[in-house]
Amino acid sequence: MIEKLQYDQIYHVYNRGNNRENLFRSQENYRYFLKLFGAHIAPVVIVYAYCLLPNHFHFLLRLKSKAEILDNAKLADFWKYVNADRPHQPFSNCFNAYTRSFNNWYKRTGALFERPFGRILVDSPRYFNNLIVYIHRNPQMHGLIDDFRDWPYSSYGAMLSDAPSQVARGQVLKWFNGRSDFIKTHAVEQDEETIAPLLLEDWF
Repeated sequence: MIEKLQYDQIYHVYNRGNNRENLFRSQENYRYFLKLFGAHIAPVVIVYAYCLLPNHFHFLLRLKSKAEILDNAKLADFWKYVNADRPHQPFSNCFNAYTRSFNNWYKRTGALFERPFGRILVDSPRYFNNLIVYIHRNPQMHGLIDDFRDWPYSSYGAMLSDAPSQVARGQVLKWFNGRSDFIKTHAVEQDEETIAPLLLEDWF
């Protein structure tokens, strides 16, 4: 049985297309998914890293505490989920909304995402650090692009930009002791032993 989400915890959240179908077929698809994420999920999480790929995605995030949500009047729309102890509901709402739009665009029916969506508790600083690099390097690891830095649908570029972002840029760069070390750490290819706990068996 998959682990239930808990408030005030950090998770690696991931999912892929049902039957390994592509989730994103166009730039518009990627952008619309991020727009829905911003509306349904971003208000109740802190995002540290993400990457969207054609048939799957990865997010590293912290689900805010109950107090952070209930004490914020701007998050009143989410109070019902806290009171009902349904921390997964914003995620489900986002994925369901995207599925409806995707099915309409491409004249398909049925589930788009695998269920339930994956989540792994991130319970150590080393795991947190390795996971950020792993997520950002994912497109290159899967042969989708020669240089992960050029992939437009990850948070790597946002970390090095001054533009407004939903990603916790300051916290992440501080974790890596600044922009320079962030870049240097990402430039080093991770060895298999380091990323073994991050690889999901039979995932792709």
